[in-house]
Amino acid sequence: MAEENLTTATDFIILGFPEYPRLQIPFFLLFLMIYLIILMGNLTIIAVTYLDPHLHTPMYFFLCNLSFLDISSTSVTLPKLLDILLRKGQHISAVGCFTQMYFFISSLCVEHVLLTVMAYDRYVAICHPLRYAAIMNPKVCVLMVAGTWIFGFLEILAHTVLISRFYFCGSNEINHFFCDLSALLKLSCTSTFTVESMIFIVGIFIAIPCLISTLTSYIYIISSILRIRSTEGRRKAFSTCSSHLTVVILFYGSVIGLYLRPSSMQSMNQNKIIAVLYNVLIPMFNPLIYSLNNKAVKEALGKDIGVTGGSQGR
Repeated sequence: MAEENLTTATDFIILGFPEYPRLQIPFFLLFLMIYLIILMGNLTIIAVTYLDPHLHTPMYFFLCNLSFLDISSTSVTLPKLLDILLRKGQHISAVGCFTQMYFFISSLCVEHVLLTVMAYDRYVAICHPLRYAAIMNPKVCVLMVAGTWIFGFLEILAHTVLISRFYFCGSNEINHFFCDLSALLKLSCTSTFTVESMIFIVGIFIAIPCLISTLTSYIYIISSILRIRSTEGRRKAFSTCSSHLTVVILFYGSVIGLYLRPSSMQSMNQNKIIAVLYNVLIPMFNPLIYSLNNKAVKEALGKDIGVTGGSQGR
């Protein structure tokens, strides 16, 4: 009888935020506004970098990839959430659910490696400025970014295939605002040991080395900055990496808070709050962080706006 109750999933129900029934429309308006800010902010970064020749450098090439990644990752989850909040469109097919999970987790994997690459770029720029152009030449930058995207999307493929073969019994309700991996594992009747072991291996051999590499780069960066004698020189050097360091702290802080907490301390409601931070708020703040702390971006943005305004006036 137990085996008869085991079936492969055909669809799921994403609950969203059912604990706040009276706030569904306010939540819809809030997340719609955030999504529009994410799109406009990150598209602005990409457009300004493309239009201004002074920003055609490795640092801004990597930043454009981060902006595109932020647009992609939020576009995987937020449109469905908006549908849930506005029209109660909670049903999602199993294929759609696994696809959403795959692209979202892949974007996290890409971001881990991309932030590491960006930290290495700042390390070379600050610690080896005379060799920067030779080390970070266009061919190397393209290969690094291509490898980052390919690696990130291949890394989680085996996890997704395994989960798609799981059996699910009882409720098909996902207590989250998207098809989160942890929420799907809670619904499974199949042993999750293999998938959880693979996640642990990925964390040990990929995520943690990325974090250590990033921190090591910044240890060398800060050490080099402190050896600069002039105050103005230290300020300029730190301004080139402070934005990225802020993003790294926000990203790793939220991801570690979600995945490295003991399971006894976790709840799906807490996980949803942390997921809102790294899936919604950080992509919204990234363009602000990079533009407000970056003089070159602000000057390029002001120049482009001025040119646009002047041409419209004529």
